[in-house]
Amino acid sequence: MKVFVTRTLPGRALERLRERGLEVEVHPGLFLPREALLKRVEGAVGLIPTVEDRIDAEVMDRAGPGLRVIACYSVGVDHVDLQAAKERGIRVTHTPGVLTEATADLTLALLLAVARRVVEGAAYAKDGLWKAWHPELLLGLDLQGLTLGLIGMGRIGQAVAKRALAFGMRVVYHARTPKPLPYPFLSLEELLKEADIVSLHTPLTPETHRLLNRERLFAMKRGAILLNTARGALVDTEALVEALRSHLFGAGLDVTDPEPLPLGHPLYALPNAVITPHIGSAGRRTRERMAEAAVESLLAVLEGREPPNPVV
Repeated sequence: MKVFVTRTLPGRALERLRERGLEVEVHPGLFLPREALLKRVEGAVGLIPTVEDRIDAEVMDRAGPGLRVIACYSVGVDHVDLQAAKERGIRVTHTPGVLTEATADLTLALLLAVARRVVEGAAYAKDGLWKAWHPELLLGLDLQGLTLGLIGMGRIGQAVAKRALAFGMRVVYHARTPKPLPYPFLSLEELLKEADIVSLHTPLTPETHRLLNRERLFAMKRGAILLNTARGALVDTEALVEALRSHLFGAGLDVTDPEPLPLGHPLYALPNAVITPHIGSAGRRTRERMAEAAVESLLAVLEGREPPNPVV
């Protein structure tokens, strides 16, 4: 039985599949063109895709009736047509929990980079502009006493909140429903008005697509910071460019819309935008654990067991 893995994965998790007698095909390159994906899935009983791979009905049908499980190497599953999978009796799983701490760490890294203008400062020194110390050189924001507004309060949002408290920040949040947490629950409009930093940690769904549109971006406090380590399409990119030019202090973005962000995009020209290439979970051990989780879910389905992290 064949399992297709759309990218090479760190660690030795895939060896478990081979030890079970499965034929494991791995795409070795950075890019997997659509036509190559459609061809490589043919005859697969299991699929381990990344967030880069759009797994829709066409892909499922090209795999054939033997496809039993799509074990996503991610927490988000917006790249998979869940309804199409359900209709075909295909299980879909993901990897929650294992990347919580790594993504929370990067969220704080982006916050510090934007608030203290770290990237600007490094470029200033590297470009030979550092001639002397000055009291007003590259002034940023002090985090202590600022209000962090979290949109989405799952595992990652809660991990970010704990880190924010260590910096002396106040935490408020908005989610679909209030949770028994020691932080004030606010409506989205109240949070945008009150928070000095807004950090996104909500899934991408039809309801949350461009959740932060132009109206809401400009409803944020003047001089506020936006952080996004969730999904790029939660934010209206064109409106964000406008807001960064005239309204916001800065933005830290690990995800963008489109993604990857093409060379020459206006966001790259803004000194107050810190952009990283979707590396929120890119701790070595975290990525290995994601592979282990995906493999365990895939094996569970193929062996007739309930997978530990089902979506469908």
